[in-house]
Amino acid sequence: MTRFLSVARAVGWRTVHNTLVTPALLLPSIIFPLFFLVAFAGGLSRIASVPDFHYGPGYTSFQFVFVFLQSAAFGGVFTGFGVARDFDSGFARRLLLAAPQRSGIIAGYVIGALGRWAIVAVVVTVAGVIAGMNVDGNAVQLFGLVALGIGMNLVAALWACGLAMFLRTEQAGAVIQMPVFVALFLAPVYVPLSLLQGWIHTVSKINPATFVIEAGRGLLAGTPVEIAASGISLAVGLVLLSAFARRGLASAERAG
Repeated sequence: MTRFLSVARAVGWRTVHNTLVTPALLLPSIIFPLFFLVAFAGGLSRIASVPDFHYGPGYTSFQFVFVFLQSAAFGGVFTGFGVARDFDSGFARRLLLAAPQRSGIIAGYVIGALGRWAIVAVVVTVAGVIAGMNVDGNAVQLFGLVALGIGMNLVAALWACGLAMFLRTEQAGAVIQMPVFVALFLAPVYVPLSLLQGWIHTVSKINPATFVIEAGRGLLAGTPVEIAASGISLAVGLVLLSAFARRGLASAERAG
């Protein structure tokens, strides 16, 4: 356990440090969600006047929750890019040789993803407040929203790390990112689930990301919904993708 923790701590600190000192790694993580917050909450604000659109805190808050959770997911995805970059540079292979407890490598990258997202989450939240976001939930409910973000970040980080270890090249970036991007945008992004129609409504109803986003919006509004479904979705994702990431690590170990 001591060796596991030492490896996880070292890899996590390196990931966060590299993010802080390398603008090319940090700025996309911040600019991407801010762009969506401005584009959605500002440019699409008239959607709030659509009949049957009922969300107490307003459209800016409605979109803030999506952008907040999206930033959590992409914080994990961008960490996967870093893993792939480490393999291209040869650092990851040296790390595999030197680490006394290799499973700590995954934990370290996941800790780094959480640290990266913590920075982005603060920036996005400040931007939401400046944009006029209303908060009707209490402190416990807001903590629940943060917990959903943490869960989303960990799930995405495990997916990205696992796939990056399987493919071991920066050219895998699109393959790492696209499934997460598609899953998020097949959820109710612009309007509530009840206002979606056709095939997108059918897909959104069974999309695990929908449960998390709907739960987050309910918590911000002070009217919790889909809490159990979102928790189960994230827990299942963590279990399955932990195994996936471990298999990716085993593949990297075999490849040398």
